[in-house]
Amino acid sequence: MGDAGEPLDPVAVLREIGFLLERTRADTYRVRAYRGAADAVEAMPAEERAKRQVEGSWAKASGVGPKTATVITQAMAGRVPDYLQQLRDDREPLAGGGAGLRSKIRGDLHTHSTWSDGGSPVEEMMATARALGHEYCVITDHSPRLTVAHGLSPERLEEQMALTARLGQELAPFRVLQGIEVDILEDGGLDQTDAMLARLDVVVASVHSKLRSDSETMTHRMVGAIANKRTNVLGHCTGRLIEGSRGTRPQSVFDAEVVFEACRTFDVAVEINSRPERRDPPTRLLQQAIDAGCLFSIDTDAHAPGQLEFLAYGCERAEALGLDPDRIVNTWDVDRLLAWADKG
Repeated sequence: MGDAGEPLDPVAVLREIGFLLERTRADTYRVRAYRGAADAVEAMPAEERAKRQVEGSWAKASGVGPKTATVITQAMAGRVPDYLQQLRDDREPLAGGGAGLRSKIRGDLHTHSTWSDGGSPVEEMMATARALGHEYCVITDHSPRLTVAHGLSPERLEEQMALTARLGQELAPFRVLQGIEVDILEDGGLDQTDAMLARLDVVVASVHSKLRSDSETMTHRMVGAIANKRTNVLGHCTGRLIEGSRGTRPQSVFDAEVVFEACRTFDVAVEINSRPERRDPPTRLLQQAIDAGCLFSIDTDAHAPGQLEFLAYGCERAEALGLDPDRIVNTWDVDRLLAWADKG
């Protein structure tokens, strides 16, 4: 970030701390403190920054607390803040295996932003994906029915598409791809207009409601969505939660043989959801999907920039089961990926 004595950018420093905390699943309030302080400093005129540094009054600034004030003061003084250095020194690989497969992954097909229930703007999510070496990344905020996640109406999705088009030009040759995580409705339909879905690069379809339905009901529901020509990826297929702040939730029941055969038949990728609290599908079902001949997408379902590193967890699982990298659609270059996703 600069030589000793040269002021460091406090906004970049605060955001790096947020990133490092997110990748290790630190408490949300801690992450928000650093990202909130970054936003406050970014909005501050240069003259006010200089004045507060001279006065030592950073802790009195709105959105800045004692710990973030110390970080800002040290950065502005031209030194790597002690806390940032500690986090850098403590940084370790998230997974013990899967590095070979991870090196082949070119992008992430399932991410969220502040447009729905994510914690950071699309711009920061995409810039972070590029910094991590991705060639492309898909923004897949939720669809309208998921009101608790502030899902996107057709009008809001249209607005987001205009944003991602502009952002794609700014970040080129990195590709910002427009997608959605669309709710699978109870009748197997998709929770967005067909006209809007037809304009997207990638569609991830997931069940988020009535997860305790009986096997026959859930199977018909999932197959209906898989058979829809707009669906590209079947997201977190069992909906289970095995740890984390939201508690635990058992996996949905469905006829896996039928569902995975439908995925193979209709050329829909089964998502290997890399979130540690999901690990979805469970290993037995993941092996069944591999044996069925399905395609896959290893995704983070990231709701914050630091979570984009969760790919390591999914890659570790896939590599351990010997999954051929060429059956993982996000090992493909962007042209091949988009050609596959466009079913006409």
